[in-house]
Amino acid sequence: MKVLILANPVSSHTIKWVNSLSDSGIEIFLFGLNGYDKSMFNKDVKIEIFDISSKLKSNKDGSFSKIIYLTALKRIKDFVKKVRPDILHAHYVSSYGLLGALAGYHPFVISVWGTDIFYIPEKNIVNRKLIEFSLDKSDLVLSTSHIMAEQTKKFTHKEIEVIPFGIDTEKFKPVKTGSLFSNEDIVIGTVKTLEKKYGIENLIRSFKMVKDKLRSDKLKLLIVGGGTDADYFKNIVRGLNLEQSTIFTGYINPDKVHEYHNMLDIFVALSESESFGVSVLEASACEKPVVVSKAAGFTEIIKDNQAGFIVEKNDIRQAAGILLKLIEDRELRDRMGKAGRDNVLKFYNWNDNVVQMINVYKRLIN
Repeated sequence: MKVLILANPVSSHTIKWVNSLSDSGIEIFLFGLNGYDKSMFNKDVKIEIFDISSKLKSNKDGSFSKIIYLTALKRIKDFVKKVRPDILHAHYVSSYGLLGALAGYHPFVISVWGTDIFYIPEKNIVNRKLIEFSLDKSDLVLSTSHIMAEQTKKFTHKEIEVIPFGIDTEKFKPVKTGSLFSNEDIVIGTVKTLEKKYGIENLIRSFKMVKDKLRSDKLKLLIVGGGTDADYFKNIVRGLNLEQSTIFTGYINPDKVHEYHNMLDIFVALSESESFGVSVLEASACEKPVVVSKAAGFTEIIKDNQAGFIVEKNDIRQAAGILLKLIEDRELRDRMGKAGRDNVLKFYNWNDNVVQMINVYKRLIN
């Protein structure tokens, strides 16, 4: 089977799908629009790049001018003609999905990712019409969550199938790892892109309330990841006098993320909105109790008072109270952590998701 994937070659999600499908014996071709690190991909993956990154001016939502994208259309059509894949699969409907639709090749699959279906079509009528057009040209639409599938139904009558972006449970598991902290420390933290919409400020302020309550030097805050609002959050930490208790790691290679999850005692994600929750499931797979906001993508994957707790959005007092409860009850942390891993193994095992994807391909070809 030959599958041509249109996707951002820098994205960890792209890399994970491409390599896993290649490992499963599928001949994978990847077309991208920006430079990439060749070492991140299996040697058998054949990659074609039409680098227009120098011409792209990113909007804050991550979208780009569609006119600039269209300069790549002829190159994609030529590559499709050369490869003659059994499946053309575009990831992210508002960019690669549009190009795949215009290529006019079938069977054609589109995977929606999140902002491409929640935010971009709401910006203006042109975006909405382009997304409706792209989805209409597909043979099947894939979503990683049911909440995202429901959102996608606003723009298409096509079949939508849910295949979670699951967790490699052999990689994300509870293990002893080198740590930035002592064995006596209790580490609270998150693994997330540092942008305001992901609730990092609420995490910091909740941690401050807990720190003031317990007055313990053993409480630590670990914030893993880079992003456009990193300096903003660092200034908040400085203003709250938390610099001695807080570590910002900056960008972390995806291959190292599991190590940082295993440095945590409690994982926190207080986003304003989420279409899924990969980092939450990664933490659960490492047997960490989680505290998440009542965002739809989180409530789909976490049941309150089982693998962790769900708190109201922007309620830092409630979040602080839950953190206190978990800090003071080691047995509760352990029990929730184990329940979280069981949940991942049952519903979000990456190997199962790869099999699901391959079965989708086979069904479309047949």
